[in-house]
Amino acid sequence: MRILLVEDNVDLSAAITMSLARDGYTITPAYDGVQALDRLIDYEFDAVILDRDLPRMSGDSVCREIRTSGQDIPIIMLTALTTVRDRVSGLDLGADDYLTKPFAYEELAARLRALRRRGTAPISDEITVGALTVDRARGNVIFDGRSIRVSPKEFAVIEALARAEGRHLTVERLLDVAWDAPDDISRSVVKVTMHSLRRKLAPDLIVHDPGFGYRLETS
Repeated sequence: MRILLVEDNVDLSAAITMSLARDGYTITPAYDGVQALDRLIDYEFDAVILDRDLPRMSGDSVCREIRTSGQDIPIIMLTALTTVRDRVSGLDLGADDYLTKPFAYEELAARLRALRRRGTAPISDEITVGALTVDRARGNVIFDGRSIRVSPKEFAVIEALARAEGRHLTVERLLDVAWDAPDDISRSVVKVTMHSLRRKLAPDLIVHDPGFGYRLETS
């Protein structure tokens, strides 16, 4: 289950991410409302954990944008607002569940399990773009009928590019996807990883368009 975690408190975000990852979830963090909407454009998620009090764009606005766009992705709102009116307003915006801070991780995990039981279809574990197939469940990359051995970082990068289906991903976005502490990582690691993937897959499969980023050649 792939989850978008939108929480501006870095320490709390890290703690939730660690706990959810230990339970087998795949977590993509966002630290403000604008970044959250960008993530939703670039990737597919099974659920959103959404803090209500966010910089740049409030959690309420993010929730409203998600529902206005027609997405039915499950949303759990996190907030320090505890009155009945607060909870009702959050649910009326389109949230599926509501958890007040402070909360026990066990309760958050139980609410995620409840969302899964409601029958929301998970995103596909297998992505095929042309001759490339990325199987997230098995950790396999198949290109032109051949099984390709890749490192965990390379797998994260090629999965992100496959999910983008020809759209550009910036270096910053790829650092967010594949490296745990992108602020401490040199941008050159992306270039090195792309060179390795081209060598293993095909020289013209991954295209770099200066000023836009990297994309898969899908034609």
